[in-house]
Amino acid sequence: MFAYVVKRLISGVLVVTLVSMAIFLLFWFGPSSPAQPICDRETSNRCTQTKLALYEKTLGYDNPVYEEYGKYVKGIFVGRTLTIASNDYECGAPCLGVSFRTKQPVKEELVSRIPATFSIAIGGAFLYLLFGVPIGVAAAKRRGTVADKALVSSFLFISSIPYYLFALLTWLYLTITFEVPFFSDTGYFPITEVGPFKWFSGLFLAWVALGIFGCTQYTRFTRGAMVEALSEDYIRTAKAKGLPTRTIVYKHGLRAALVPVVTIFGIDFGTLLAGTIFTERIFEIQGIGWWSLEAVQGRDLPVVQATALFSAVVLIISNLLVDVVYSVLDPRVRLS
Repeated sequence: MFAYVVKRLISGVLVVTLVSMAIFLLFWFGPSSPAQPICDRETSNRCTQTKLALYEKTLGYDNPVYEEYGKYVKGIFVGRTLTIASNDYECGAPCLGVSFRTKQPVKEELVSRIPATFSIAIGGAFLYLLFGVPIGVAAAKRRGTVADKALVSSFLFISSIPYYLFALLTWLYLTITFEVPFFSDTGYFPITEVGPFKWFSGLFLAWVALGIFGCTQYTRFTRGAMVEALSEDYIRTAKAKGLPTRTIVYKHGLRAALVPVVTIFGIDFGTLLAGTIFTERIFEIQGIGWWSLEAVQGRDLPVVQATALFSAVVLIISNLLVDVVYSVLDPRVRLS
């Protein structure tokens, strides 16, 4: 197990390195100069070729690409001094750059937004499993009945709606049309500053939208996996031995059925941690997703690089944890 984890960590480091190189090269060899956004911002969209050349020089874009990438990687480990618009900025390790818009270290802005995104991810993922898995198990136990068909049909209808439309309608009806008091003030409020009730009420509507929409696919996954598991030979053997139905379903069937569900959950949870753009934007939550959207719109390249790198790290760790959980849920899985 230890050797396997070490191998996966090494491969994860290689993947993160390749991702950072790809992002760096995409910006470097893009259709416009990487210095163009900061030049436009500093000159109020009156950037000339002379001024652009000056900004390219101060930002190091007139140097070889391998040299600047080396400085970028070195800054992650030991920090560096960055020059933007003739101003020097000290960027401590791990240095992910300085935002073109705010002139603040990207690392500090990233850290300040992680709690909001993490809160959304925890609540949404919890509701995924809380509703999706039990309903899927119940539907599998009643396979072919009217209740089973009604559940599958209704959840298929919900999942056919685009998520951004579902979340937007949820926000509009519960906060604007009906003005439900508990849902009226959405957003992220630090629990250490406003208390748990305000923190909970600000995120609750976002959790509901994520949970209802996300649990539909978990219901279908769980139902399909349970139907397959309950048709296995060892389940028929357990029935022949006279084991209680509850034991057969939840101890033997559900344990095998959770393996594919865990796979999807690991990817989904990693994606939630990397940033839920639609959820954060619609419910006005200042998290990583909204931050990355603003960075793309404002061509804030250091922030885009940092969010992409953060997403890659989160997804790699999530996949590693999923692989480790496999061995607990299914002894047949061999980690080598």
